[in-house]
Amino acid sequence: MPIRDIRQLLEAELTTLAPGPILVAFSGGLDSTTLLHALAQSPAARERGLRAVHVNHGLHSDSAMWERHCQAFASALGVEILLRRVEVARRSDLGLEASARRARYGEIETLLGVGEILALAHHRDDQTETVLLKLLRGAGPEGMGAMRPLRRLGQGLAWRPLLGLPRASLREYTVGHGLQWLSDPSNDDPGIDRNYLRLQVLPRILARWPEAGASIALSSNWARDVAAYVDTQAQHALAGVRGLDPATLRFREWLDLPAALRDPVLRQWLRGMGLAEPTHFQASELLRQISEAGEDRQPCVRWPGVEVRRYRDLLFAMRPVQYPPHDWHGEFDGRDLQLPLDLGILRLASSRTDARLPQTLQVRFRRGGESLRLSGDGPTRELRDLLQESGVPPWQRARLPLLFDADERLLAVADLYLAADASALLVPLDARIEWHDPSRAQAAKSRDAVDLADGLS
Repeated sequence: MPIRDIRQLLEAELTTLAPGPILVAFSGGLDSTTLLHALAQSPAARERGLRAVHVNHGLHSDSAMWERHCQAFASALGVEILLRRVEVARRSDLGLEASARRARYGEIETLLGVGEILALAHHRDDQTETVLLKLLRGAGPEGMGAMRPLRRLGQGLAWRPLLGLPRASLREYTVGHGLQWLSDPSNDDPGIDRNYLRLQVLPRILARWPEAGASIALSSNWARDVAAYVDTQAQHALAGVRGLDPATLRFREWLDLPAALRDPVLRQWLRGMGLAEPTHFQASELLRQISEAGEDRQPCVRWPGVEVRRYRDLLFAMRPVQYPPHDWHGEFDGRDLQLPLDLGILRLASSRTDARLPQTLQVRFRRGGESLRLSGDGPTRELRDLLQESGVPPWQRARLPLLFDADERLLAVADLYLAADASALLVPLDARIEWHDPSRAQAAKSRDAVDLADGLS
């Protein structure tokens, strides 16, 4: 592509781009040097408001020199530049490159104003590498669609106007304008997957199939269109299989979905609750366990930050459940009792502000074998049976505070069940026991969802 055509491309893109100032992600390398310089020549870009940002990861001995170069380059163009430094947290499940990218984007998102557009210099060669990496990791249409020319990012948008151009066009631009750019030696490290593809694999592919870059880009566009269609269909399908509680799915109906929709529906469901999505292996394991577990089983599949459990006819998604210590106990005389973990407060609700129970009750959690009599002449019931009949999911049962008298008789199960013997304590005070649990509303929705699912099955 001739030098002038990159300018023409950007001018055409700017006419259809949503209104908003532009922030250029500027590393100082060849690609971002081309983009920043070309946008700086555009009156339309400057009229919107044009600035740049350079993020220093501090991972290389020359990083301070790179920062000074970027500042000088932007200043020579008359473009404001933001200089930021980040600490790269190295995670065991991410390589250094991915960890640095996560830190960089995290910092840039904090700088991106409402409606501001982050301009990124990715090109067609980058897209080719990304598609191949996604394929090698078993990606579906969403992953094979690779990088989008325009997508949401924080309060604004991420924009890749050069995504259809090969890197050779960008090099022609920089050389033609006599621009100086930085070369990161880490780009020559074949130990990094992307570098290995670029240095060892793609040259051989292109030597045999010179149009491979354009063909892969075309396939990526097709995959992106397919992914968009599947995403729309998954939204409709999710509405049809979600339980009464948004944190539940009717698992049989989910399993009956076409294979192409099951995974997208699962991911949309989890994203809607702010929960992390599974890897492809974890999603496959979830499908296997849910499909194969017998009716009497309650399978649970976990990945970092998430548990998906099956109970009766529903799947439940949640953050990992925490259970109180087995030996925890407290004393309750009517004054507020703070329960452990995130289990809230036990209190006495009465018209009398100074109401106190005539005896102190012991509070602990389930240990098994508990029972109580709900009416004076009624039978003694196993707590296990009562909770099962009420549709309380098993993982919530161990989190219910139980109140006992001095003779170890169970008088109350939170504020769900009250034994007949407890009336003698509460009626004279015109009082009732209340459990103020932050997760209570969710638990109630879960029971209602179970009841509804049982009614439909």
